[in-house]
Amino acid sequence: MNHFLNWKERAGSQAAKFYKTTLWQGEQMMIGLNCLEPNHRQDTHAHQGADKFYFVLEGRGSFIVGSEERDADEGSLVFAPAGVPHGVVNNSTARLSLLVAIAPPPKK
Repeated sequence: MNHFLNWKERAGSQAAKFYKTTLWQGEQMMIGLNCLEPNHRQDTHAHQGADKFYFVLEGRGSFIVGSEERDADEGSLVFAPAGVPHGVVNNSTARLSLLVAIAPPPKK
């Protein structure tokens, strides 16, 4: 098992919707990478029984957590507790790359 990853080697894009990939998943947590090109969005949703965070690696986006909406840029951490609706929109002109973790991970 490789314990060291460079997220930039796993970055990608898709024309129709945002790109996402799992970087690592264990029994207690899943870590992923989401890349949103300009105007891409992750619709508002919630994870029952699982906490989630987004860490902004590059770019800027508009995040919704519960009833709050706020812009966040590189270096920001956005946290959504279990059951709280959340989502993100890339309303900038550059790619938005996010490190994402969900604990416990979704069932396969």
